[in-house]
Amino acid sequence: MKQWSSEIEIHAPIEQVWSYFDGSLEQMQKIMPQVVENKPVKITEEFVGSIYRQKYKEGKRTEEYDVHTLEYLNTPNEKKVKIGFTLANYFEITAYYELFRLDHHKTRFRYTATNKALKWFIKLFMIFANEKVVIKFLEKVKTVAESEAREL
Repeated sequence: MKQWSSEIEIHAPIEQVWSYFDGSLEQMQKIMPQVVENKPVKITEEFVGSIYRQKYKEGKRTEEYDVHTLEYLNTPNEKKVKIGFTLANYFEITAYYELFRLDHHKTRFRYTATNKALKWFIKLFMIFANEKVVIKFLEKVKTVAESEAREL
């Protein structure tokens, strides 16, 4: 299993950044445009254990999978959600989004991703995997959040 983690400071309020992870499909698509559907299958009161059926479009192909909420915290100064899903029966993936309020207009965002290959031949490709995707995602969230914060 591979794991990557990185963090970035975002000049936007924590609630605004949180809206991309805990809001509507429209908000989620601002940072993850390939997600074309995110429908609740099972929602629990404490959110942990909730399941969403998600569709992800890559080129002409659309993948469908169930996203399980593994951890959830929503306080004024700290917000976290960890999700897990199996992609195309090849990978078990987790994504852990952590937000920390630095002040009213600044948020620290930490993103941790794990990727476990489920087939022996996929493990060979994992040797070359790096954290470039994680860093690119952090920068995307920062760009979107800061541009929207300027509009407020």
